[in-house]
Amino acid sequence: MRGDRKSRGIQLSDHFTYKRLLEFTFPSIVMMVFTSIYGVVDGFFVSNFAGKTPFAAVNFIMPLLMILGCAGFMFGTGGSALISITMGTGQAGRANELFSLIVYGAAVCGILIMALGLVFLRPAAILMGAEGQLLEDSVLYGTIILLAIPFYILQYEFQCLFVTAGKPQLGLYVTVASGFTNMILDGVFVAVFSWGLAGAAAATALSQFVGGVVPLIYFGRKNSSQLRLGRCKFDGRALWRTCANGSSELMSNISMSVVSMLYNIQLMKYAGENGVAAYGVLMYVSFIFQAVFIGYSVGGAPVIGYHYGAKHDEELKSLRRKSMRLVGVFSLLMFLGGQILARPLSLIFVSYDRELLEMTVHGFAVFSFSFLLSGFSIFTSSFFTALGDGLTSALVSFCRTLVFQSGAVLVFPLLWGLDGIWLSVVAAEVLAAGVMVLFLVGKRKVYHY
Repeated sequence: MRGDRKSRGIQLSDHFTYKRLLEFTFPSIVMMVFTSIYGVVDGFFVSNFAGKTPFAAVNFIMPLLMILGCAGFMFGTGGSALISITMGTGQAGRANELFSLIVYGAAVCGILIMALGLVFLRPAAILMGAEGQLLEDSVLYGTIILLAIPFYILQYEFQCLFVTAGKPQLGLYVTVASGFTNMILDGVFVAVFSWGLAGAAAATALSQFVGGVVPLIYFGRKNSSQLRLGRCKFDGRALWRTCANGSSELMSNISMSVVSMLYNIQLMKYAGENGVAAYGVLMYVSFIFQAVFIGYSVGGAPVIGYHYGAKHDEELKSLRRKSMRLVGVFSLLMFLGGQILARPLSLIFVSYDRELLEMTVHGFAVFSFSFLLSGFSIFTSSFFTALGDGLTSALVSFCRTLVFQSGAVLVFPLLWGLDGIWLSVVAAEVLAAGVMVLFLVGKRKVYHY
């Protein structure tokens, strides 16, 4: 019996111990961390081979590009919950139809976003305050990335759907392939051919093409997963449910990007171009750290959705308790890592400018306190998405990012100057933790967790 279970791998219907939960979510964690690492590679090569202004341009325009690309997470997380709940009720055929519909819907959405992005990129950069060389560099980088935005959206969507299909390791392999494509081409285009900012953008765009097309080929053919692309009827209600349920992740990513824009505006005011560059380093490292929480949440969401759909209340309670404890351990490790590695990580990006280096190290030492609480809010938002409660999930994300972080970054600098900008993230996470507790307590009888 044990050998048979091992041969078939871990299934969504299994009972999950801590060991099995970590084994199942580990590929998603590594996948998200790796995605964050190869996203940072652009910054490393641009900063060290192209200079401070192009590096600031990447950081300046990236929040806008993230807003456009985060539709993939909306389709991925919302669709993953809907598909896994459907699978939990035993409707395998219907689950495949939903899978196909959601993938096709995301592809069409990506094409529309690309077209609109190309039209409004320059006006948006000007509106955010870019001018001169910073404006031209921002538009150059953004234009090249936008050409690959449909594949970027599919890549993020499939990162969630690979887990739902019972193939988290395959999702990891695709991400690694995409990541190495970016890293290798960054070295060739930027360091060897000296193509600067355009080379870095081209490397990223080509890596996103790999990350989006390879899953299409895999799911478009007969495969060993639980899902396959095929014919489906248009179902507006199902697409609406997917988008509504995934709206929390959409809201979270949009809010984070809007907040990043506000940070850049405030940093230009209080610290100039150095402030934007320092914040860019913080964001790069933060993306890697936060990817642990996001990866765990993405990996665990289909399990939660399946057992909720199957009405396994005791397993649902167990999953919620175990996940909170694991997130607590991750949070402590992230905080300690931030304190210990602040200077070594900053040196990777800005060792060439002493003033910028000291600003970055100090900012990261303060910023890392936010890691103690951010993971709990990230998991809680994902938890409600997996239960099909997109509204509650969206409210948690909305309060955490757009309300608390925006409010803090506008007010705190008036009191403490530049330090107030770094402290605003920490204060926002404390307030978000309070909101998280209220929702978890208030909804426990509704979902029986």
